[in-house]
Amino acid sequence: MGSVQPPDRQAVQEVDVAVIGCGPVGALTANLLGARGVRTLVVERSATAHGQPRAFSCDDEAMRIYQQAGLLDEIRDATVAPPLVEYVNGAGRVFARMALSETDFGYGHAPLRFFDQPRLEHTLRTGLDRFPHVQLALGTELAGLTQDEDGVTVLLSDVATGQRRTVRARYVLGCDGARSATRAAVRIPLSGASYAEPWLAVSGDVPPDAVRVGDTRFVCDWRRPAFVSPGAAGSYRMEFMLRPGETEDEMQRPGTVAALVSPYVDPDRFTVTRAVVYTFHHLIARRWREGRVFLLGDAAHQMPPFMGQGLCSGLRDAANLSWKLSLVLSGVADAAVLDTYEIERRPHTVEMARTSVRLGHVFLARNRVTAGMRDAALRAVQTIPRVRRFVERFEFKPVPAYRRGLMAGGRRAGVVGTMFPQPRVLVPGAPGERLLDEVLGDGFAVLGRAGVDNPLGAWRPGLPARFVAVHPSGTSLADLPDPLAGPSAPGGPDRVDVVDAEGVLGGWLRRHGADLVVLRPDRFVFAMVAAGGIEQAGRDLSDALGAAPHGGRSRADTAGLAAAPGS
Repeated sequence: MGSVQPPDRQAVQEVDVAVIGCGPVGALTANLLGARGVRTLVVERSATAHGQPRAFSCDDEAMRIYQQAGLLDEIRDATVAPPLVEYVNGAGRVFARMALSETDFGYGHAPLRFFDQPRLEHTLRTGLDRFPHVQLALGTELAGLTQDEDGVTVLLSDVATGQRRTVRARYVLGCDGARSATRAAVRIPLSGASYAEPWLAVSGDVPPDAVRVGDTRFVCDWRRPAFVSPGAAGSYRMEFMLRPGETEDEMQRPGTVAALVSPYVDPDRFTVTRAVVYTFHHLIARRWREGRVFLLGDAAHQMPPFMGQGLCSGLRDAANLSWKLSLVLSGVADAAVLDTYEIERRPHTVEMARTSVRLGHVFLARNRVTAGMRDAALRAVQTIPRVRRFVERFEFKPVPAYRRGLMAGGRRAGVVGTMFPQPRVLVPGAPGERLLDEVLGDGFAVLGRAGVDNPLGAWRPGLPARFVAVHPSGTSLADLPDPLAGPSAPGGPDRVDVVDAEGVLGGWLRRHGADLVVLRPDRFVFAMVAAGGIEQAGRDLSDALGAAPHGGRSRADTAGLAAAPGS
């Protein structure tokens, strides 16, 4: 990661992308762009890391995105996967549970993991050091921006000195949170609701023998709903709803905090690292793009915390937009492709937020009668095996799928538009099993049965892709070619043979009646293909990308531009 040097007064720094905000979403976005060779400037108002454990959880989709950024090992090693989530009443009686240790959505990771945000942010920022073309400007804030058909002129201000400088970017990504200066600069309003119920969030460190409740619980006590859970690296997180008349100052007093946490940890051995009162929101920006400026994460949407999906949704934004920007900036795709970012992401985000609200209604019953009826009803319906599985296996969570967007036909059809599974495979020349994404490369991939001839001869020139030939379980690796032993394309081998160790890939292809599947860089299914249909799939992809024929500036490079006011 390069350092930003103060330029001469007349100098204007030029970058491909300016990322405003270096929280988890901004830092991940910069890592994904950096991995694709995009010249990126990350702007962060704070001069130092805030050190606050705000976000707490992520899911299997988020871990797969961290994997795409090349940071899986560092992040996974610093997280913990809870085996169980319980819903209990005020007396501690369980009326519903989610058996997470028995739940596998097929994406290669545990369905829920807890992390320490300061450590996560340190890992993400350290990851930027891998890329000399990525720069991080700390203690710098957005002071204004203006757009034209070629790019965005960004005015930055040094927070300590007030000194201003100008940066010229092809695109600007607002990853600067709920109070986004980027969103304000392009005058995009929010719509939705803020909830009147304030909550006290308490985070701290505690030794194992001082933990009194070792499970993750939603305490559905009509008198004071709460969430409690052990976290990563000896941490513990608790959240308590305030009662009418309770004040922020009162709730943050050490004595009040000690009384609240006492049922769950020994307060004398619990070191509080954060205790703040907050109010949650269900808000979404009216639009996520204004010309060359895009909003991601909390800048674009905010949702209730009951599904733990606020940060995860921002990470999905980054995974969706980063590879599309890379293709547009390199001239491989038309800029109109960037419109599919909001087309794809908004409906899924809205559905996730609504599910969080519905789950909150279960959690937040505020009188004895309603809470008793809820508990009895949930216990009763779980005597039905299918309903019990629906709850225990977390099946009410919206699946990762897009209704419309960059896919063959432009609309979801069967598994087209859904996230492809990630089982473990065996690869010649590599010890042990590997997660599938490790062999797919970072571009488009065509995966199919080994008996199908390499289809990339009919593939579109100039668009990197890799063919992954799937051999059935039990195939000897000694009989397969080592992908690194022969000549390969600049981005790595154009063919990799794998053994389907778990039988997942072969079963998936048979179940959906396909010989080949075309996967996007973010591992969503672009097309299902019969053995002789790859050429048509390639044409469908060319049409979807609308690429400039000679790799120059794309014909819609000014699509969606609207003059944005400066500050």
